[in-house]
Amino acid sequence: MTDILLIDEDEQRAERLGTQLREQGFSVETSRQLSADRAWTNYRCLVCQIDLVRDLLQQIATAIPIIVMADNANIREAVTTIQRGAADYLPAPVEPGELVAAIERCAANTALLSRQTLEHFPMIGSSAVMQTLKESIAKAAPTDSTVLILGPSGTGKELVARALHAASKRSHAPLISLNCATVPQNLIESELFGLEQYETGQATYRGLVEAAEGGTLFLDEVAELPASAQARLLRVLEGENRKVGSSAVSSVDVRIIAATHRNLAELTENGQFREDLFYRLNVVCFELPALQQRREDILEIAQWLLERTSARLNKEGLSFSEEASHAMQHYHWPGNVRELENAIERAVILADNNSEISQSLLAITPAPQEEVEPDYNPDGNQTSLEDYFVRFVLDHQDQFTETELAEKLGISRKSLWERRQRLNIPRRKTRKRGPRLDNANSS
Repeated sequence: MTDILLIDEDEQRAERLGTQLREQGFSVETSRQLSADRAWTNYRCLVCQIDLVRDLLQQIATAIPIIVMADNANIREAVTTIQRGAADYLPAPVEPGELVAAIERCAANTALLSRQTLEHFPMIGSSAVMQTLKESIAKAAPTDSTVLILGPSGTGKELVARALHAASKRSHAPLISLNCATVPQNLIESELFGLEQYETGQATYRGLVEAAEGGTLFLDEVAELPASAQARLLRVLEGENRKVGSSAVSSVDVRIIAATHRNLAELTENGQFREDLFYRLNVVCFELPALQQRREDILEIAQWLLERTSARLNKEGLSFSEEASHAMQHYHWPGNVRELENAIERAVILADNNSEISQSLLAITPAPQEEVEPDYNPDGNQTSLEDYFVRFVLDHQDQFTETELAEKLGISRKSLWERRQRLNIPRRKTRKRGPRLDNANSS
């Protein structure tokens, strides 16, 4: 492997620096042009003029440490270049000793040489829905597109967001996370967008949007954002940020990933969430299934959690009893993977080394969903899934909303609508919708 790829339009300067580096024991390849499709794994470090690498900096920085040389160096450009992924920024002409020191810093910085990838964020499960999800994440991650993650609490929405960031061109920059439900509504705008200094002497506050510059901002429970914060977030999606109390607008480069367990489409219809913001967030959408919708993955996830938890708690030789395995597969898991993880951790703590984990240690009771099973049995044999679906919807659609029906059936609202269409089950009633935000604001 070649140690250094040196790219400089000034051929004489490139050869001179190359010779000086070779005298220090480095293997160096020089070039006058930068090609985006070069095999970066053949090199340990790239040394390049800023003008040649500026447009491709974030893309290349995910694969190889970059030392930038700038003929007209300035502090503002240096800060921006480092934020976008460069390992170092050196004013030209570069002294050989200074360049050698920068290369050695790159070699010592394991964070630059070993970046996180999708493999660092295991999404356990061999079911078809999980395989499709993993493939979709791999496709969406390298882009800068906004991503919306939907799914019940405990299904791993933050894990997906971290995987998307790790496999993106922004992995060198920070991933800033905020649970919008945990911040009071009167404080969330300054927390996100920053606070400008007032005449009262209140300090200027740097918001999370600025902190995530060049990286990713993950907004969990985005449906909880108040209307005013939703309007400001729209501007951020357009590349602009305005602090609370300021008339000045600054440009920002942030990828937004949003998540919620609520039905944003329904909230938009009811006027509780901005329609324009919903469409801007919903560029790429991932719907994470509830654990009971992928029962074939439960034992695989449980075994992985058991091994990880046992190692963390210094327990040995633990396994699941047949009774415990059966209970896990037939329990409805309202808390999803998070509940499964907590149940296993509790069981590992209470279990003795080299023993089987019983159902009682897991503290779960299987099949509570049997309470809503209908008596409908047209042919005297076991009711089919479609018969069950039709009967349940017809019996309960006057008492439950579409969202509640979907939750009772363990499917998404979209799946409920699609099955209604396929099985020709019309809705008998429509809930009254509230006014849209734009109508409310115009009055």
